[in-house]
Amino acid sequence: MFGCFNRGFILATRDIRHTLAVRNFLWLWVGSLGSSFAMNMQIIARGWLVYELTESPLDLAWVTMSFMVPTVLFSLYGGVLADRLKKKKVIIWAQTLNCLATVVMAVIIFSAQVTFWDFIWFGFFNGAVLALSMPARQAFVPELVPDHLLFAAMGLNTTGWNLARIVGPAFAGLLIALIAGGDKTSTFGVGVVYVVIATLYGMSAATMMLIDKSGRVSQQSKATAWTDMKEGLRYVMAHPPVFGLIVLSIIPFLFGMPLNTLLPAFNESVMGGGPDDLGFLVSAMGAGAIVGSLMMATMGSLRNKGAWLIITCVAWGAITSAFGMSQTPWLVFTLIAVIGWVSSWNMSLNRGMLQMQVDDHMRGRIMSIDMMSHGLMPLGVFPIALIAEHYGVGMALVASGSAFIVLTLLCVLFVPSVRTTDQERPTAAT
Repeated sequence: MFGCFNRGFILATRDIRHTLAVRNFLWLWVGSLGSSFAMNMQIIARGWLVYELTESPLDLAWVTMSFMVPTVLFSLYGGVLADRLKKKKVIIWAQTLNCLATVVMAVIIFSAQVTFWDFIWFGFFNGAVLALSMPARQAFVPELVPDHLLFAAMGLNTTGWNLARIVGPAFAGLLIALIAGGDKTSTFGVGVVYVVIATLYGMSAATMMLIDKSGRVSQQSKATAWTDMKEGLRYVMAHPPVFGLIVLSIIPFLFGMPLNTLLPAFNESVMGGGPDDLGFLVSAMGAGAIVGSLMMATMGSLRNKGAWLIITCVAWGAITSAFGMSQTPWLVFTLIAVIGWVSSWNMSLNRGMLQMQVDDHMRGRIMSIDMMSHGLMPLGVFPIALIAEHYGVGMALVASGSAFIVLTLLCVLFVPSVRTTDQERPTAAT
């Protein structure tokens, strides 16, 4: 057993090294890392200030919804853009717009006139830009690396995101706590964090300019955008493994992700923590997720991937429930790190399998459908937030984890496509 593990580790290390040696992918990865740091720092700054302004778990859910609704509205069109336009240009424009909008938000926060509604409009704008650009970023990866390095490349992307989850929140929380000096009503520290976020978005846009490939453009240029969207939806329905993988990515966003939204409330109402403690909690989750995402590099040879996908869904739900019942600091930090590990492994495995199932000319649209399905997250967040409002955050997380397990098992029993995710990729598009 040890020999197999050691061999897998050696192969994974080799593939990671070879993938980073691909210059264009390296710059894409560095740019993604910068934007990931920006997004994760914003989660802490936004969550902390919104909860201080409103002291309402439900308002945290509304802010999350403002970010997620554009995912449902615009992701399909983002997939069309990814297939029709040069992906490099789409990504550069997106990061530039995020940089400018974040500067505006920083000015509002510094003015000490920031309100709950400022986070709503800013969240909607951020969500729209992400929905229109993320399919291009995801579809760009297979164009920059050979097929045998795809799982390693996806693993590195997830590792970069999780590295940002470790360092970004801790840095943002410590910066707010240091500048505020214990004054919970101070907004200046949050404003400084937003300036750092804007700088990271600007650096990410600049890094993308170093890539010397623009991205392939689909030849189906005379079709309308609506026709392209419908073609993507028909493709999903005609390929059961693709449909099954998307179903198994929706469930975690419905009942696994409410933990992320409610973490500021859990930190303050259950643990009695400050912004630095919140940063450490998110960083602990990110530390566990690093392990899960690095496992991605070895998943190319993993057998029974579909079964492991289901097992990790059930485990994610069970640990979320256990987290909701915990109050002891060492147990809370341990469980949230394990949640980070299992969730990252689950999402990395799902995303890698999906990339391998999809034909090249459809990749942008299928990635956009996958992303659009993630926009359904408020359907899970709101009922869980209502439970938190009336019965406490801990009970809400127990309910969230339990619903996660039940829904996963129901899909395994009654949705045949969920049991076909291990089928080989079709040889021709339908």
